[in-house]
Amino acid sequence: MRNPVLNGATAPLAPRPAMPGTTTVAGPATLHGPATASGPAADSGTTKPGRAGPRAGLLLATILMGQFMALLDVFIVNVAAPTIRTDLHASGAALQLVIAGYTISYAVLLITGARLGHLLGHRRLFVTGLAVFTAASLACGLAQNSGELIGFRLVQGTGSALMIPQVLSLLQLTFVGEARTRAMSVYSAVLASGAALGQSLGGILVSADLFGAGWRPVFLVNVPIGAALLLIAPRVLPRDDRRDPARRRGLDLPGLTVLAAAVTLLTVPLVLGQEEGWPMWGWVCLGLSVLLFGLFMALEARLARRGGAPLVSARVLRAPGMLRAAVVIMTTMAVNAGFLFAVALHLQSALGFSALRTGLAFAFAAVSFGGVGLTWRRLPVSWRSWLPGAGLLIAAASFAGLGLALRGGGDGGAGLYVCLLTLGAGLGLGFSPTFTLALFTVAPQDAADASGLLATVTQLGQLIGVAALGTLYLNRLDVGAHSSAHAFAVTSVALAAVSAAGAAVALGRRRRA
Repeated sequence: MRNPVLNGATAPLAPRPAMPGTTTVAGPATLHGPATASGPAADSGTTKPGRAGPRAGLLLATILMGQFMALLDVFIVNVAAPTIRTDLHASGAALQLVIAGYTISYAVLLITGARLGHLLGHRRLFVTGLAVFTAASLACGLAQNSGELIGFRLVQGTGSALMIPQVLSLLQLTFVGEARTRAMSVYSAVLASGAALGQSLGGILVSADLFGAGWRPVFLVNVPIGAALLLIAPRVLPRDDRRDPARRRGLDLPGLTVLAAAVTLLTVPLVLGQEEGWPMWGWVCLGLSVLLFGLFMALEARLARRGGAPLVSARVLRAPGMLRAAVVIMTTMAVNAGFLFAVALHLQSALGFSALRTGLAFAFAAVSFGGVGLTWRRLPVSWRSWLPGAGLLIAAASFAGLGLALRGGGDGGAGLYVCLLTLGAGLGLGFSPTFTLALFTVAPQDAADASGLLATVTQLGQLIGVAALGTLYLNRLDVGAHSSAHAFAVTSVALAAVSAAGAAVALGRRRRA
């Protein structure tokens, strides 16, 4: 079955976003109050933790704006897909790679970017990644054919993979105590709202057709922002400590090579499988990816036994609640990506919503998702450990409500927007407290490793969400009258079920707390 997005719809074809860093606490982290730093935080040399003063706010704004641009670019292109296809005479496969190429290079290189930041310095890698991303955005906006655009999108993803893992490491090195908790809340809000706001901003820019440029502003909008950040970042980011002993850990080239191959073999079939009709090569790639992930784990365990520095420290995996938090984060991102995919297709291809109207509809979810990320700490302390599970239950109810609101081919009326608001709030509660907990369980020396790990978990969750839940929607489109409404009704049940399963995982942690 061909993907409707290539025939006029504009849903996300491949999910995306990414991130993590770490912090140090005086014991097992909890959600019952702000963590306080203890022990030898990474404060040697010129990098001082607990940065205070007027420049701290500018530093936070700088790195989070870089984060936001990178996340935005995962989704902003989706609503421009039909115009890109018409203007560049792109084939269906080429258009798929325009949208997915960024995601593939981004996911494959995230762990590498995290380790390079550890070796070469987080400030240096952030600025380098930002420069690559900004230059590639300009090149994308000026591309004259689909081949050029695909190549520049791959370079864009590479820039993001260098830049994104440094964000939370810089937060960890810069803020402590309550200041760090506030910074993480803002970070979670930015991360959580990037997907829906990307859809919204893309719809606005494409509909505006600025200077007759059509789809090009969705890329060119990054250029002035990136240029401004490149002027500001070297002045406000803490200098890298060249004496940091962690720099002697090495790059672990065998581990990086095997992991990159494993992630590539996993992501390419997930991104292209539906468009290509799930051919045999896709299943072979998925099978090989499982084998390579097993080989990667064996190599890392062997390196650790020999006293080396594996890409993902065992301390990160053993941190209290880390694996459970990773499952909840992956579940939340999967249902978020699957929801964006199915709803965008249904609203535009079936209900005839314009790109602008679809984008503005997603803004309801984006605002509530981001708002929860900023405000959940104001809720009573006794509630906080219950929030992730409760949030995913709210999301499950909202998905069921969306299925009812859009049943029979109707546009949902006010019910659509109410469900989007509650859905955003529920996913925000599922994501932000869980993410904060995961970060507050990791020691500062493992900041880069945890950053790459959680970024990859988030990214793969989104890919799996579109591959599984998006495919479910697409495969139900041939069922009788009002096929899109029927397909979304089935998908909404699956979204609700996956959200409820995530809630069970989150509440299972709470029962043993």
